Amino acid sequence: MKSSVLALVACSLTAATLCAAPPASGFRAGAAMSNITPPLGRPIVGNFIAPLSTNVHDELHARCLVLDDGKTKLALVVLDLLGTEAGMCAEARSLIEKQVGIPSANVLISAVHTHSASSVSGKAPAADQPQYADYRAFVVQRIVDGVRSAANRLRPAQLACLTTKAPEHVFNRRWFLKPGAMPPNPFGGIDQVKMNPAAGSPDLVRPAGPTDPVVSILSLREPGGRPIAVYSAYSLHYVGGVPKGDISADYYGAYCERLERLLGGDEQGPPMVALMANVSSGDINNINFLHPRPAKKPYEQIRFVAHDLAAKVQAALAKAEYRDQVTLAARFRETIVARPSPTAEQIAWAKETLTKPAPKPDQVNLPYSYARRIMGMIDREEKVSVPLQVLRIGPACIGTMPGEPFCEIGLEFRDRSQMQPAFLVEWAHGGFGYIPTAKHFEWGGYETWLGSCAFEPHASEKLLDALLEMVAEVRDPK
Repeated sequence: MKSSVLALVACSLTAATLCAAPPASGFRAGAAMSNITPPLGRPIVGNFIAPLSTNVHDELHARCLVLDDGKTKLALVVLDLLGTEAGMCAEARSLIEKQVGIPSANVLISAVHTHSASSVSGKAPAADQPQYADYRAFVVQRIVDGVRSAANRLRPAQLACLTTKAPEHVFNRRWFLKPGAMPPNPFGGIDQVKMNPAAGSPDLVRPAGPTDPVVSILSLREPGGRPIAVYSAYSLHYVGGVPKGDISADYYGAYCERLERLLGGDEQGPPMVALMANVSSGDINNINFLHPRPAKKPYEQIRFVAHDLAAKVQAALAKAEYRDQVTLAARFRETIVARPSPTAEQIAWAKETLTKPAPKPDQVNLPYSYARRIMGMIDREEKVSVPLQVLRIGPACIGTMPGEPFCEIGLEFRDRSQMQPAFLVEWAHGGFGYIPTAKHFEWGGYETWLGSCAFEPHASEKLLDALLEMVAEVRDPK
């Protein structure tokens, strides 16, 4: 009797073993988002005029993704903000390491570059308005909250890495013009290239750089197929068409909302989260300069771009091939780079310009604005420490720069990375301004002016070389 029972138990155990599902993959993913919408009444930054916010058209978010391959954890955060600030990112990354256990070097924090949000610099515009500085601390806490929530939602996952193309939305905004057509710059000189010339102008000759039509996609799903998150990356500045005083995440937020609706998922368990990172688009926007489009209503063009991108990504995902085994890796370093300093002649020009009556708050006066910028640069350090990061996610590679690198820098990063997809996320871990290539400094234009550009003319080469060294380390670990 006893032997029969033991035999039955053994048989049952064997059958259970044969019928049991295969062990879950060691790769896990979790995603969440937290609200970072600022209070109304704060300045909306991104232009030479900063109106106060009076309406929230759509909420701003910190969109967070956490990945774990059993050995390494990564966190990717995309903020619906104009940019990031180095100290804020360092503080958030440190808190994430302490509270979530993800090393700070493995946390990527970037911004989408909407021009309809408030600043996180922590600097109050007036001494009697100290409450403005509270927003920075609020955003730091919400970043940490979002990453903690994403980590709490970690579950077995599969990864697909793929790309699609959307060339019809991206245009290089820097143009060569016919001789004699170039207006003087704020300093009284004549550039060879103009940013945002009049669309449809007969003076247009050719754009001064390329565009990048690629949408890079990292898709995470549960082994059963339920979507967890989609991290997308596209080389397009904000779209705009937002009324004065409105807070909005621009096309980035509209795209994420649309993709979440398209991919859906059932109501059981955590919601699917979409993220859209801005990559190497310092000279790219949504204006067709050769064939101007008719005027559109507020948010109409934002929705058009966002919905078309979401549809293209959804179509690409229908053919995606997912993998269970995913290797993660990260590198984070700081590189010393020189910054331009004003000359004695430029300082004298700035002082003279500032003796003239100041423009009204709602008036744009470029010479006055740049004179103030130059005066603010007199005592700053000539060199700066620049944070750079590389993440490996399976076959994909993400590099970062803390500012607005030109499109061709991102294209070179992709071509030389020997990993695909590879893309260069901008406004990551801080913001220093535009990052053109050396030849663009020779041509001039808004992005190269003293007070606009981040670093000395050859800095992009040094930063790119440093990133590619880090790529080699995560691509071929020893």
